[in-house]
Amino acid sequence: MYKEMRRKEKAISKNEIEEVMSNAEYGILSTISEDGTPYGTPLNFAYTDDVIYFHSATEGHKIDNIRHGSSACFNVVDSVLLMPADFNTQYRSVTVFGRISIVDNDEEKRKGISAIADKLSPDFHKEGLEYIQRAFNDMHVLKLEVEHITGKATRG
Repeated sequence: MYKEMRRKEKAISKNEIEEVMSNAEYGILSTISEDGTPYGTPLNFAYTDDVIYFHSATEGHKIDNIRHGSSACFNVVDSVLLMPADFNTQYRSVTVFGRISIVDNDEEKRKGISAIADKLSPDFHKEGLEYIQRAFNDMHVLKLEVEHITGKATRG
């Protein structure tokens, strides 16, 4: 699952990849339109057990793309620090390739949306559960099953 990178000196460890995925607030999900056009969407997410969960509206370009094909890529960047005098940027990034689908099992859907709420609003667990209950039927939960993942960093 962890794929070797071309620039090995920039590769980060599995533990650091897990840290980026646990701490990053959002990433860009890329899907492919029916006409072959790539489409990137910034999304909040939760990463657990080699699966990335997203919440989504039930309609739209992203959903059309997922119904057309399951191939997807997800990019996350954190720890960004511009270094203007060095003409460089310090950062850590993770790239994930996998298959994306709409979760149709209510138990897994609740698991995914709860993981997102707990990650983004950890001090509001009760309120999060109430919100999920109210909005449950008006949202999709998407699941990206990780096929391979890489991480890299440029450090100062």
